[in-house]
Amino acid sequence: MADAAVEFLLENLKQLLLHHVDLIKDAKNQLEKLDSDLRLFKAFLKDSAKKRRKDEKLRELVRQIQNVVYEAEDVIDSIVTQANEAKSKNYFQRAFQNRADITEQVDSVCRKIRDIYDKGRVDFAFINVDDGEPPEKNEAPILRKDNVVGFEDEAETLMGYLAQETENLDVISIIGMPGLGKTTLAGKIFHDPQIQYQFPVRIWIYISQEFTNKDIFLSILKEFTRITEDINSKSDVELANMVESFLASGKFLLVMDDVWTTEDWDKLVFALPKNNKKGKVLITSRQVEVGRYANRFRDPHMLRFLTSEESWLLLRWEVFGKPEFPPELESEGKQIAERCSGLPLAIVVIGGILVKKFSATGNMSAMKRAWEKVTKSFNTYLNYEPEGRMEKIISLSYEKLPYHLKECFLYVGMFPEDFEIPAWKLIRMWIAEGLIQRKDNISLEEVAESYLDDLINRNLVRADKLKVDGRVKTCRVHDLLRDFCRIEAGNERENFFQEVKMSSDGGFQPPVCEGHKHRRLCIHSNVLKFLSEKPYGPSVRSFVCFSKEESHIQPEYISTIPAGFKLLRVLDAKPIKFTKLPSELYQLLHLRYIVLAFNSSSAVLPAAFSKLWNIQTLIVDTTSRTLDLKVDILNMIQLRHFKTNASATLSKIGKNSRGGEQIQTLGTISPESCSEEFFSRTRNLKKLGIRGKLAWLLENKKGSFDSLEKLANLEKLKLINDIILCSDAERQLHDLPPAYKFPTQLRSLTLCDTSLDWSHMSVLGSLDKLEVLKLKDKAFWGETWEATAGGFRHLEVLHIGRTNLENWVASHHHFPRLKCLELRNCENLIEVPIELADIPNFQLLDLHRSNSAAASAKRIRVKKRRQEDQQPAGNARRFKLSIFPPDEE
Repeated sequence: MADAAVEFLLENLKQLLLHHVDLIKDAKNQLEKLDSDLRLFKAFLKDSAKKRRKDEKLRELVRQIQNVVYEAEDVIDSIVTQANEAKSKNYFQRAFQNRADITEQVDSVCRKIRDIYDKGRVDFAFINVDDGEPPEKNEAPILRKDNVVGFEDEAETLMGYLAQETENLDVISIIGMPGLGKTTLAGKIFHDPQIQYQFPVRIWIYISQEFTNKDIFLSILKEFTRITEDINSKSDVELANMVESFLASGKFLLVMDDVWTTEDWDKLVFALPKNNKKGKVLITSRQVEVGRYANRFRDPHMLRFLTSEESWLLLRWEVFGKPEFPPELESEGKQIAERCSGLPLAIVVIGGILVKKFSATGNMSAMKRAWEKVTKSFNTYLNYEPEGRMEKIISLSYEKLPYHLKECFLYVGMFPEDFEIPAWKLIRMWIAEGLIQRKDNISLEEVAESYLDDLINRNLVRADKLKVDGRVKTCRVHDLLRDFCRIEAGNERENFFQEVKMSSDGGFQPPVCEGHKHRRLCIHSNVLKFLSEKPYGPSVRSFVCFSKEESHIQPEYISTIPAGFKLLRVLDAKPIKFTKLPSELYQLLHLRYIVLAFNSSSAVLPAAFSKLWNIQTLIVDTTSRTLDLKVDILNMIQLRHFKTNASATLSKIGKNSRGGEQIQTLGTISPESCSEEFFSRTRNLKKLGIRGKLAWLLENKKGSFDSLEKLANLEKLKLINDIILCSDAERQLHDLPPAYKFPTQLRSLTLCDTSLDWSHMSVLGSLDKLEVLKLKDKAFWGETWEATAGGFRHLEVLHIGRTNLENWVASHHHFPRLKCLELRNCENLIEVPIELADIPNFQLLDLHRSNSAAASAKRIRVKKRRQEDQQPAGNARRFKLSIFPPDEE
């Protein structure tokens, strides 16, 4: 954890020394010395990254570094906060008294840094981390042969791959998260009688994290010959040549269980005969990247979770040794199986606990009470199981993470159980926390996105929904992985974050008075009661609440958060509804990410918001249709993303406004705010939303649509026609600007409530780079749409919602690259054009309350299935049809 903390603190110091030296002038010299000392720490942490995994002394040293860095963060942030308070409140006497104390605090931190170095004067580059002992090896997992549940369909698919003929040696990969049953499935296939008959030579190799090439090659060779001293003395290259020679001809199945990295694969692959068409290699891995790397011509097989029925069946086998069970335990048993969230290892572990502790008694009433106890305290029993199997198997993946990913992974544990995490939100919170390191010519957002992809490829985070370009839209973390994050993050050595929950006695666990121990707090329920106890956390950097229940904060507690947590970087409290903003909020100078919710008929963002000069992401949710921005957002020089659900009217650009170039996301703003002067300052905008009377904008009466031409980097545009108390005729837009007036890089366009005639679709079809088109809530109105040729050459997603469209005439020529078609509340549409089935990449047709078109959608599915059956096995992606409400077929 220390690595990211040092990186962030160095960047923080840099910004202070460059832009806000007036707030730290009394300690400037000491802070410059601290900057120099921290760079020594940074160099040491980089050099010792691999060695400290094995050496407890080094790990202890790193923990000392982390503690002193955290202390330095607190001192510096407190200096800035106190200086700003003195400046704004004019209590100079107190500030004067604090000057000597501030200097002493920084000096104290610097002395602690020097003490860490002076204690040993160790040459870190030559630390012996082996202590003369051989490297620790992980034991091979016990291969499960009995009571294998839920893999019949998976095994059938993979055995089908093994039966296929290929041009070269075929590599098939099974990929999944820790504990999902990859080894079990591979073993089921390995011991299948059909496979035994098909492959006379079958070899099983376990690849430990500390394997050597020689051990692996000898393990393969012993299946063919006796290992003599002569063979044992050969070099790795000689042994590899022998392996290749034995495997060069004939049918064989080689299973390589638990391949960790692409580097591990590279060490092994040169011993395999690439030209043996009859040979098959089956690998298991936790990382998607390994499967793709091992065979670029076959997608990795992603192992699924068990269904509820399979989970319950496996639990019965584990506890009773048969599918039969006492009916009295069915309710509790199904609940326990459901809590395992489809993870076989969790079912096996909890089943063992039930057998050992709660199933020995012959008294059914006592057994039922015991099972109820496990149901209520499921996580406790699973996480503190004596053998620690769950913790061990997950910690293997965690310890394998590079340092920059460890904190990012732990951070996902702050979200509630089974929470659908928006990737956009997670990435911006990571950035605000300083968990993302800068890289040359790559934006922080792009680096953070690559971190998320890495965690997904390692099967520690699961991609839930994808965007049309394949990027992650939302993600989830398995409940058991989340529990690991929560436990690891909350231990005394890290104090990375703490989840606060209501205890059975009506208090909080941990107690509110212990909030000062933790760097981050997440409280997802009873938040108003928590605030009523006046929590205080002088070191807390994040306060997050993702409760589903809205809470209207009482006036007497409105200042509790800014008063108790002065050093916050992240404040996400959307469930808490403010009637007004506390003045103390503007003292939170270190805020980088903030989500606020107003419960007001008229919402205003005061000019004082400009005092929060560190803000990168500002999100405002309000019940009001409009938001009046008194603050000049162009004067918030760090602002990168501003989002609101209202129509925000921007303030006039001030003479001293010096920002704007950092802004990437802006929405939704009012049409009158769309001025040429404003967009000339925000040329790097990528996402823009406009809400209000669009006719003014399109006709250049209030605001200027022509000014959007300046946005050369704009990729996503949302236009919401928001007019109340108007007739349908008044609401209707009569025209669209010509295609050349739209931003040139536009890839995604959303129109809402514009009531345009379908003839204007030809304008949108002329947008060269358009990939996503969403037509929501009467965006287009009319009974007939006859598509015209030559348009939508790159469109991949088309969404049509709430329209009176009846007849749609189109063919595959009109949408040559369409992948996804979504129809929402198109109740009058008679049929979906059957010719769309001829689009090669058409993969998803989703009908929601569009029942009249269901019959035609089913005909498209039949046609697509016939096309897929003619494709080579394993190459075709299955077409998916979704109809809601479902009908009886």
